[in-house]
Amino acid sequence: MRDLYVEKTIAQVVADKVPTPKNMLLAASVIVLLISVSYAAVFLGNLGNTSKPSLPISVACVGDSITEWSGYPANLQAMLGENYSVGNFGVAESAVSTNWFKPYVKQSAFQDSMDFEPSIVIIMLGTNDAHKYQSTDSFANDYETLIADYQSLPGDQQIILVKPPPIYENNLELSGTNLQEDVIPLIEQVADNMSVHVLDVNTALTNHPEYFVDGVHPNSDGAITIATEVSQAITLEDYAAGAP
Repeated sequence: MRDLYVEKTIAQVVADKVPTPKNMLLAASVIVLLISVSYAAVFLGNLGNTSKPSLPISVACVGDSITEWSGYPANLQAMLGENYSVGNFGVAESAVSTNWFKPYVKQSAFQDSMDFEPSIVIIMLGTNDAHKYQSTDSFANDYETLIADYQSLPGDQQIILVKPPPIYENNLELSGTNLQEDVIPLIEQVADNMSVHVLDVNTALTNHPEYFVDGVHPNSDGAITIATEVSQAITLEDYAAGAP
């Protein structure tokens, strides 16, 4: 015959050893305690799972020809290592302003960068917005719209706006004065309005015309400088817990 005591629950065992008037109250207390512990375990487990993105951490490099052609995203990948996956979503001749002939938001690379589901978005645009004949009237609104699109993605994206490299003497009708006096102050304004970070590679490349092949596009030394500045703004500790 099966031992009747084998079928007893923890609450019943405790209740058997307590005077009858307290049996039900103590049994109920034990059950509530067990349920509370279970819920706490589930909550803490979910908290740990959602607070940090999984590895590798995806980094989208958004920009114009400086991003597409310079090689800085490849340098960034090498600097960050295997815990990151860096995507190059640069588009030559693109700009923030939607009244420019090639706005970034209208390019297929923009949607590709969204589909990449980045945890970190590095946006380095504004050089073509500094064209001698380009108005910056819509720049701030257009940039905020672009940022909002990335912020609408699932998860908690870290978005960094990069002040573009300085513009030196060139034959591309790009104005260093427009960049420094119009575009960069607007980038700072947008970053403040949207509560996103700003990274200054402009200063890092100032007084280094030798880092450019045509006064606008960085050579390999310029690309390494950009990648170094970006990599220093990103650390594994900030974006992933328990990584090797």
